[in-house]
Amino acid sequence: MVKFLKKIPVWFYIVTFVFLILILLFLYDKKTELPAVKIPVRNSVRVTRVIDGDTFEIEAGKRVRYIGIDTPELATKQKSAQCFSQEAAEKNKELIEGKTVQLEKDRSETDRYGRLLRYVYINNTFVNKILIEEGFAKVDAFLPDVKYYSLLKEAETQAKTNRKGLWNSCIMYND
Repeated sequence: MVKFLKKIPVWFYIVTFVFLILILLFLYDKKTELPAVKIPVRNSVRVTRVIDGDTFEIEAGKRVRYIGIDTPELATKQKSAQCFSQEAAEKNKELIEGKTVQLEKDRSETDRYGRLLRYVYINNTFVNKILIEEGFAKVDAFLPDVKYYSLLKEAETQAKTNRKGLWNSCIMYND
């Protein structure tokens, strides 16, 4: 057996070794491909009208509801206004009315009222988060749209701790 191995030239061992390494690298590479990173798709739209603290209208008359947040409700024929609802609506107007915003979808397209459900950005500023951290909204997450739940919940905790907005002004929100 040893005599047989001595008769094979060294270059053969080197070529065989390199060939095996190349096969292993090829197979390893195919099995360990990383999944493509999903970059959120954001569509730019112009806000034509703010309806309240968490709903607005865009061009073409479509209504959009912020994902993951809830603001106090304005007065209707059936109900009186909730504490801090006017301030929340005014803040929403200040932030987005008449401006171009970027909308990012989570999993659901619309809510039961037919409103688009979206995360909202203006100049790369996350508006949903701003409304929460400044105390104009609270976290209100519904499955399956919970992509930024942790981030929003952290902002809410800070707003509560610092007694911002509705966390300072409204008995119904104070612990």
